Amino acid sequence: TDLKGDLHTHSSFSDGQNTIAEMAEAARKIGYSYIAICDHSQSLKIAGGLSVRELKKKKKQIEKINRNLKDFKVLFGTEVDILSNADIDYSDQVLREFDIVIGAIHTGFKQSKEQLTKRIICACKNPYINIIAHPFGRLWGVRQAYEIDFEEILRVGKETNTNFEINSFPDRLDLNDSCARMAKERGVGLAVNTDAHSIEQLNYAKLGVAVARRAWLEPGNVLNTLPLDELLKKLKK
Repeated sequence: TDLKGDLHTHSSFSDGQNTIAEMAEAARKIGYSYIAICDHSQSLKIAGGLSVRELKKKKKQIEKINRNLKDFKVLFGTEVDILSNADIDYSDQVLREFDIVIGAIHTGFKQSKEQLTKRIICACKNPYINIIAHPFGRLWGVRQAYEIDFEEILRVGKETNTNFEINSFPDRLDLNDSCARMAKERGVGLAVNTDAHSIEQLNYAKLGVAVARRAWLEPGNVLNTLPLDELLKKLKK
């Protein structure tokens, strides 16, 4: 009940199964006061990544939905790719239009520890990236976590006011409990998100909360326990 919203979900604009309106209504019924729709960015074609033109359509649709909602807000977000050369998949001019930006690695998993660390650090230093999603990139039974210098990443995350995700999707559960505890001890913010691609998957939040409890997190450590107005202030890096 401490969670006020989900900051990482997908809609049918990219590879989600439900419309933005359906995701918003399902989140509202859970008791949330906001949901961030963070569809994939343009380079991730396999997941229906959105072009800049498509982003404009999505933003207009969210604005229309929000006009008809009371006591609930749909946040215009993106899960933007951190590219193999450490560039970000949208320009800063595009990123500044979002309410929330989540950075994530989806390619180049076999790069060196140094290069993968550099990519995440570059994302943390971007003034528009708020959260690093599934920081170790693992998929249970499919892909091992890649190697990164997590201590250094947390140091930069603290300096840049970047939050790190406990991804509640059962195939990920990333960050794990020990890494989430490490982030807490270093004063780095966390977010418990589902990465939901359908309305049913919004219920995965309980798995992320279980990880957060094992990490001894408290509501004050978790970004999406904040009411909407406080959240929006906090997201300004």
